[in-house]
Amino acid sequence: MASDPNAAQPPLRAAIVPVTPLQQNCTLLWCTRTMRGAFVDPGGDLDRLRAAATQHGVTIEKLLITHGHIDHCGSAGIFAEELGVPIEGPQEADRYWIARLEDDGRAYGVPGKPFEPNRWLEQGNQVTVGELVLDVYHCPGHTPGHVVFHHPKSQLAIVGDVLFQGSIGRTDFPLGNHQDLIDAITTRLWPLGDETVFIPGHGQPSSFGQERRTNPFVADSVLARA
Repeated sequence: MASDPNAAQPPLRAAIVPVTPLQQNCTLLWCTRTMRGAFVDPGGDLDRLRAAATQHGVTIEKLLITHGHIDHCGSAGIFAEELGVPIEGPQEADRYWIARLEDDGRAYGVPGKPFEPNRWLEQGNQVTVGELVLDVYHCPGHTPGHVVFHHPKSQLAIVGDVLFQGSIGRTDFPLGNHQDLIDAITTRLWPLGDETVFIPGHGQPSSFGQERRTNPFVADSVLARA
């Protein structure tokens, strides 16, 4: 009897594709049973993203957006129109940033086009990719409408610019709020578990447990002294 080629496969696979001069981590994630996938934060360099989908044999069925900054979603509207797929996310408070994409694109040398998502996301929503179901967490602070995607079975979170290896998101941009960011990290991300690995918007992946031990901004020992 032939064996199931997917039997040993994890349900979710992910590949990081750095894009734009800001080296933003666009994530290609896909369902290994259906080979249907999504790009999270397709900020630019669409040729590179098309090549990644082809390389892994993934059919893109939607685009997911963590927040409205140019390096994360400047090309989302362009790409969605080309592929004929919907955009889901971020939370609607990031309309402010999405409306600025063309102007911000000129400032940063990145193509930017405002768009209207097919679905704004809220705390407690879920999104599907193939047969995968990801939970949505609203984590404001870096931007007011920032969301995080979490796949519990894989213990994987895609956190955009909320949290980094050894750092946290900037809050000095318009509508940023440092306390909101700290609260989002400690009340919405930490409960997902120390073993959860996260892909940040820039830099290398880490785990929530590692950051709780060592992050100079949000480690348990640091916050205990605050």
